[in-house]
Amino acid sequence: MKENNNILVEQRVEHDLDILTIENDYLRVDVIPALGGKISSIYNKQLDKEFLWNNAALSLQKNQTGDDYDSNFWGGIDELLPNDIPERIDGIDYPDHGELWTTRLDYSVSEDDVSVYGVLPLSGLYYKKTIRLSMDAPKVTLQYNMVNRSTERRRFLWKLHAALRISEGDQLFSPATKAKIVSPGASRFAETGEFTWPVMNGIDASIVPEKNNTMDFFYLYESPEGTMGLMVDKGRSRFSYHYDQAIFPYQWYFASYGRFRNHYTAILEPASAMPVSVNEAADLKQCSVLRPGETFDTQVVIYAGSNQ
Repeated sequence: MKENNNILVEQRVEHDLDILTIENDYLRVDVIPALGGKISSIYNKQLDKEFLWNNAALSLQKNQTGDDYDSNFWGGIDELLPNDIPERIDGIDYPDHGELWTTRLDYSVSEDDVSVYGVLPLSGLYYKKTIRLSMDAPKVTLQYNMVNRSTERRRFLWKLHAALRISEGDQLFSPATKAKIVSPGASRFAETGEFTWPVMNGIDASIVPEKNNTMDFFYLYESPEGTMGLMVDKGRSRFSYHYDQAIFPYQWYFASYGRFRNHYTAILEPASAMPVSVNEAADLKQCSVLRPGETFDTQVVIYAGSNQ
């Protein structure tokens, strides 16, 4: 246990997994290095509110490379790297939802932050995430460093993946002006063409319906700023991402209102690529690219508190 300036950092073991907790007067955040640095909880102490959804039918456990993602979908905040669908990219066969979520990362703990880091074995991408809490607001700062340590070019998708608790009437906030349905089979709407976000067929697609056995899956783009959030508790509270659009120029939004394995959750997904196939995105020059030795640093801020 380390404590400094009202920041408390703890380590514990549950289900044979090390869990790192960073806490202050506003938030308590849990991070699991062995699950690719998954953030399993963002709990607002002043609101007595957990923002992240988890699958009550599953226990936390270590996943193996090549595991099917959907049947092991526990929730929280994962990150997809370097792909979503199983795909051969630049001569490498990548597993479902990428390799990060099943990679056991190393970690370090300081007086006021925690870091998870490691080299992904297939892509050779070095990934580091440092988690800090704001002293004056319910904010989590995620500082990233990524390096291509392989000897070949890497084209890839990097996508944040926050599964949130939802209720009827909650509303997605996105300044994106355009949208497309990813697949009619994963949508309550039949159309696949571009439309002006958020209205489709006279329905405001940003508003969460009751649990009615439907689902949504959208690409959102042409946004004037790098932010995406969900208004909850009748608009009184908000979870939101704030990020660099040069890194995440697209947004994906997946929400199950019961149709996907009976889950009721919305997933906010700032993304570096569009569409879902990295190869197709690469042909359109709409994916991340790092050449050998190239690196980038970026910062993402999560707000989880009152909607003031």
